[in-house]
Amino acid sequence: MNLSTVYMSMKLRNPIIVASCGLTGTPEKVKACADAGAGAIVLKSIFEEQIEADLGNMAGDGAWYPEAVDYINSYGMQNAVSNYLELLEKSRNLTDIPIMPSIHCFGKGNWTDFAKQLESAGASAIELNAYILASDPRRTGRENENTILDIVSDIKSQISIPVAVKIGSHFSSISSFASELDGCGVDGIVLFNRFFRIDFDIENLAVVNGSMFSTPDETEQVLRWVSLISPVTSCDIAATTGIHDGEAVIKQLLAGANAVQVCSTLYNNGLGVIADMHGFVADWMNRHNYNSIEDFRERLSSRNSGNPAEFQRVQFMKASVKA
Repeated sequence: MNLSTVYMSMKLRNPIIVASCGLTGTPEKVKACADAGAGAIVLKSIFEEQIEADLGNMAGDGAWYPEAVDYINSYGMQNAVSNYLELLEKSRNLTDIPIMPSIHCFGKGNWTDFAKQLESAGASAIELNAYILASDPRRTGRENENTILDIVSDIKSQISIPVAVKIGSHFSSISSFASELDGCGVDGIVLFNRFFRIDFDIENLAVVNGSMFSTPDETEQVLRWVSLISPVTSCDIAATTGIHDGEAVIKQLLAGANAVQVCSTLYNNGLGVIADMHGFVADWMNRHNYNSIEDFRERLSSRNSGNPAEFQRVQFMKASVKA
């Protein structure tokens, strides 16, 4: 079976991308993911705070995102730019599959010049992990969205390689915002970011980390929005969150995704799960007489499913629950 796909003008040998995570934080780990059969790899994110600090452009403590402080302190920020460029260059030399740096960003600044350095260092594309937590009552949703759109416009004006934007699902109109990103010229949208979660320790009255890994049922929300957004944008779509096996890969491709990103399943099941996904997809294609992914991709999107209203339902009309 031909498992190749095209994502942001890049031909991938298969649609399975290893998402930005600890498994892509060193050249050796990147090579291991590539050897396991990944179609492309997104490097572990570098934070805007790291870039600005390294470049000497920090605007003071007020520019720091509180949830990033612990990460910055533990991971280090001195020489962050040179270290990240070295990660990219060494990874690039160890494999011939597309390598995409990831920038965790939340504001405009001189750090955007860093994108040009990534392009020069051989990045196949850049993924912007762009999100502003809507916790400030003085900022409207529109202001937050405009900030992200401005970031995208700045980056697109400075580089010629593809740019993807990884977003969360917390928008008053996801379809509208996706269309605006499309209008800014983004080459890909990644649906959806899974953010850091908190929990409470009720015995010690403390705030603790929430669940780190996704569960398979989380892919259902992604499936709806990939199905709705893929027909109304010209950019490519990568589905992520909750994709743990080959069945989930097929579902997202049927919804209209060009590729999928996986992370939690690699931690839970090891890198060998990538080969398992390949095998499941190839076997399914063979049983359904499909020779390539394009033969069935988007067959069940809201545009092609035959019943677009199915994707618009938000309430249960009738539920039967047996005790």
